[in-house]
Amino acid sequence: MAQVNPKEAHVKPPFPEQTQDFPGIESKMDPKPDYGEKSYKGFGRLEGRVALITGGDSGIGRAVALAFAREGANIAISYYNEHTDAQETEKAVKDSKKECLLLPGDIQSDSHCKDIIQKTVAKFGKIDVLVNNAAFQGKALDNFEDFDYERVLQTFKTNIISMFSLVRYALPHIKEGGSIINVGSIQAYNPSDTILDYATTKGAIVSFSKGLAQQLVKRGIRVNVVAPGPVWTPLIVQSFPPEHVKEFGKKNPMERPAQPSELASAFVFLACDESRFVNAEVLGVTGGGILA
Repeated sequence: MAQVNPKEAHVKPPFPEQTQDFPGIESKMDPKPDYGEKSYKGFGRLEGRVALITGGDSGIGRAVALAFAREGANIAISYYNEHTDAQETEKAVKDSKKECLLLPGDIQSDSHCKDIIQKTVAKFGKIDVLVNNAAFQGKALDNFEDFDYERVLQTFKTNIISMFSLVRYALPHIKEGGSIINVGSIQAYNPSDTILDYATTKGAIVSFSKGLAQQLVKRGIRVNVVAPGPVWTPLIVQSFPPEHVKEFGKKNPMERPAQPSELASAFVFLACDESRFVNAEVLGVTGGGILA
C-alpha cells in the first residue's frame, strides 16, 4: 500500500455549516465520519474475547466496535437513545461474523450501569475488555455563569461517575489478563473554556485511571487511557456553533480532525496482549497536539 501524507489522508475543513441537538446523530453528519468499514483489517488479536463499549453507537465507539469485532471479539454496546446509529454499528459487527448486544439507556443511572454489566454477562458469560467511551458535552458557552448546576451535574455523572459504577459492577466478571480502557481527551491538558465542565471531567478521568491501574494490576487487570485530539464525531456538531464546526480541526498540526477510524488501532493495542506491559498510561492520538 502506498504511503500517504497524514495531513492529506482524510477530508479537511472547511466543512458544511451544521448543527444538531443532543445527543447528535452520525447518519445526519456531512460529511459522514469514517469508522473503518472499508479499511480496517483484523488479525485475530482479540479472538474469543468479549468487549463492552459505552457510547458504541457512533463516533469513536463505533470504530472501536468494528475493529474489535474484526479482531475476533464479541461486542456489547451501550448507548443513550440513538437507535438508528446503534443498529448500523450492530450490522457492522455482525457482518464481521461476531455477535452484538445493544444496551440502550442512560449511564447517569447507577442501576442502569449495573444492568448493562448484568446483561452483558448473561449474554456472553464474561467481560474481557471494558471501554468507557460515552461522554456528554454540552453546548459551548462563552460565560462561566452559564455553567449551571444541572448541566455540570449531568456532565460529571455521565463522564466520570458512571466509570466508577461500571468498573465496580464489571470487576467480578473480568479475569486476569483483562483490560479497561477509558477515553480521556487533549482537553485534560489544554482545556477549552467554553466546554470547561467537559474538560474538567477529562482531567478527572486521567487521575481516576492512573489510580485505578495501581490497584487493579494486583489482580492482573490493566487500566489505560486513550486521549484523542479533535475527532469528527456527532459530539462536535451537537455542541459547537455552525461557524466553529465549519473550521473544526483546522488549527491542529494536521490541519484537520481525526476520523474515528484513526483512533481504533490505539484501542486494539491497549486491549490485546501486545500491550501487556503497558499500564496506567495515557496514549495520545492528537495529530500533534501536545499532552503536557
